[in-house]
Amino acid sequence: MKIRTLVLIVASAAWSACFAGGCASATPTPVRLTVVTYNIHHGGGADGKVDLPRLAEVIRKCEPDLVALQEVDNGVPRSASAREAADLGKLLGMFGVFGKAMDYQGGEYGDAVLSRFPIESSEVHHLPYRDGDKREPRCAVAATVALRDGRKIVFMSTHLDHTHEPSDRLAQAEELAATVAKEKLPVILAGDFNCDPGTPPLEALAKEMDLVTKDEPPTCPADAPKETIDHVFVKPRGKWKVVETRVVEETIASDHRPVMVKLELAPQR
Repeated sequence: MKIRTLVLIVASAAWSACFAGGCASATPTPVRLTVVTYNIHHGGGADGKVDLPRLAEVIRKCEPDLVALQEVDNGVPRSASAREAADLGKLLGMFGVFGKAMDYQGGEYGDAVLSRFPIESSEVHHLPYRDGDKREPRCAVAATVALRDGRKIVFMSTHLDHTHEPSDRLAQAEELAATVAKEKLPVILAGDFNCDPGTPPLEALAKEMDLVTKDEPPTCPADAPKETIDHVFVKPRGKWKVVETRVVEETIASDHRPVMVKLELAPQR
């Protein structure tokens, strides 16, 4: 009799745990992520003011899980020596990682990643470039983050060469494609690529990843957009579903408009 009672208690406890937290055999669900990519122009708006709280409010309205930032200052006098990635992270309640592309005015200038999830590790990938003709060093900053279901992904922010032809964009895109090809985890690559869909740099990346923002409207300049140059790529193929893409109609906070993408990562079987 005691054994039967114990069995009933165990069974009841197992059913309660299954009801409350979900059984291991339950159908797995995809993870939905909201991603924003935003060239913040070192925080400088169309009104000439460096205003990080204003930028943070633009980003907050998108309710992002992951944010890729470009043209980020770190201890640069023109932006009051702010640590912009860290400061925006604090304003938004997100984890942040800065990646230096170059030294500037006694500080640093580059890209950054903000994440709602813990960042387990990060790495800066320096991209090829040639001196002269107003070219600048470029990089991609990559963060490995742990999602709410325990899986890990790599989220990357980058900013390709801005000069006119001949530019370094193709060489930089090919380097990024080679880097992504070696990565075994799912990858989201976002940033300012300074070129439109269908151009050789984006085609080079498309050999390894899916471009999910190819049908978006122009993003730059913010007040009267003419160029579609801010993009999001994902890998592996067939594992990501695009729920929504949207260019945010913001004209003051930066010289680019932010791009918001909602994605679903297929459940792990």
